Amino acid sequence: MSNPVYFQTSFTTSAHTLDQLPDDSLAEVAFAGRSNSGKSSAINVITRNKKLARTSKTPGRTQLINHFEVTPGYYIVDLPGYGYAKVSKSQIKHWRTTLGGYLLNREPLRCLVIVMDIRHALSDHDWRLIEWALQSQTALHCLLTKSDKLSSSAAKKALMQASDTLEAEGIACTIQLFSALKKTGIDDAHELLDMYLDQGRSSLDD
Repeated sequence: MSNPVYFQTSFTTSAHTLDQLPDDSLAEVAFAGRSNSGKSSAINVITRNKKLARTSKTPGRTQLINHFEVTPGYYIVDLPGYGYAKVSKSQIKHWRTTLGGYLLNREPLRCLVIVMDIRHALSDHDWRLIEWALQSQTALHCLLTKSDKLSSSAAKKALMQASDTLEAEGIACTIQLFSALKKTGIDDAHELLDMYLDQGRSSLDD
């Protein structure tokens, strides 16, 4: 069951450097993924706001750390896309430094959601994110987007393969199918956010 509290999520700030991050955060769930993985579309569907996270047919559009406030002190975070060859080396270096610094040192970070196009295997960049999350003891969740591009059986097979790959490496990680187009997987995503952002449904009746 979806949680309507996430439909009230609003943009707060964009940070180019770590010292520009909000200082009032109590808990954050961050979304990260390679360019064109469907990350921004997933955030927009989860929050039911088509204009919240910028989407573009041009990979690498998200270049800042964007904070979206769910309720005071609780944030969904859109991290810069990565793995796009046409950005400059200096930009890649900045992204790597910023992403690494955020994932390793951001105290309010509770969970990292790695957004993956279901048709592609985990990339070297994805594994780097996983390593950083493990170092900081941050919970991991994999969102396999664009599941509508595969048949139901093929999508389930891809889900099992990704799960088996992570398990083989000894990585504790929850995983789910998601489609922004078909709007499937939203309830599961909301349950994940409830867990780490303390947005219990009972609070909506207060």
